[in-house]
Amino acid sequence: MTGRLETIFDANVRAVIPLVTAALVRRYGGLADCEDAVQEALLEASVSWPRTGTPRDPRAWLLTVARRRYIDAVRADVARQAREERDAALDLIGGAPSAQDDSLAMLVLCCHRALQPASRVALTLRAVCGLTTAQIAAAFYASEATMAQRITRAKRTIDNAGRSFGELSRGMLAERAEPVRTALYLMFNEGYAPSGGERPVHGELIAESIRLTRLLHAALPDDTETTALLALMLLTDARTAARTDQDGLPVALPDQDRSLWDRAKLAEGRALAAQALTDGPPTSLAIQAAIGAVHAAAPDADATDWAQILGLYDVLVRLQPGPAAQLGRAVAVGMAHGPLAGLAELALLENDERLARGHRLLSVRAGLLERAGALDEAIETYDEAEKRAPNSAERRWLEAQARRLEASERTRK
Repeated sequence: MTGRLETIFDANVRAVIPLVTAALVRRYGGLADCEDAVQEALLEASVSWPRTGTPRDPRAWLLTVARRRYIDAVRADVARQAREERDAALDLIGGAPSAQDDSLAMLVLCCHRALQPASRVALTLRAVCGLTTAQIAAAFYASEATMAQRITRAKRTIDNAGRSFGELSRGMLAERAEPVRTALYLMFNEGYAPSGGERPVHGELIAESIRLTRLLHAALPDDTETTALLALMLLTDARTAARTDQDGLPVALPDQDRSLWDRAKLAEGRALAAQALTDGPPTSLAIQAAIGAVHAAAPDADATDWAQILGLYDVLVRLQPGPAAQLGRAVAVGMAHGPLAGLAELALLENDERLARGHRLLSVRAGLLERAGALDEAIETYDEAEKRAPNSAERRWLEAQARRLEASERTRK
């Protein structure tokens, strides 16, 4: 239901939906009931706005209607008592928070200790970050039905635990920082490399994940992992303007116009990455940020220090031996030691079911085959990757690569 509703509204309206949910939960508690009230408000908007036009302040409109729907659904005396108790608790910690504080408080609430780690992250992505169930399922390499059940159970668990925003403290924020960071990391990845849809980049998801990470970093300035996460996001986002061409197709890193990279974000990201590496033992996020910093330091693609990047990936796969790290390492091997060496590394990953379901391994394999001169096999592999890619922009790019090679082969023959 939520995913279908959100497609009706533009990006600016979709971005305020999690804030409306957060404001309602802060005031009333009951995550599941509050989200139902927001959905009722969205339904009303989908009927009303096409006739009357989008209001100047969609957030205020939705919050007003959602609040009414919540009160209609809950007995007035119970709702009033719950609100008074929560407001009193908030007064004890310094008064009612702002919308930004709501976001941070909502992050902490969704990472409740009563939930399993995966459920904490999934619920955060849904309730705070506004991702659809399909997007979250793709991030977890899980089915949409399984993820929907997990999110529903997580909301019920939090409501049964009876916890509210009044419990927010710096200690609790530090205690739950790890699942919060994981959710923000996945949110950023969904913005930078969408699992579906039409666009190669979702700028609003990128901006919101960076905003929330800055909030977390400001609250926990000495937390090395949060410093590393912010560094990684900035170094990656600095390349956003160069990642698509005038037709909206993705542009591979070696082919990007580096004059379009955001120098301010690169400088801030490199400084934070260096800080994360020197403040403690290496962590997976710190290593990923360091990899981004090496890319940022190269004035052009040919100057990239692939030997250093491969060494960093060697550390990363020991710290976090997941499919993304292993695939990245295979790319680094191919760039540092040649395409045949990269293909040999990929062969070791072909039995990984998580990678086998998607298109990224095939896309990397096609690129390495092209560099190795096996053009017919590269064309077939690009075509197979195109069939599996869930994002239409990536499908168009993969198809373009296959047709480019076919044209080259015809010219050569």
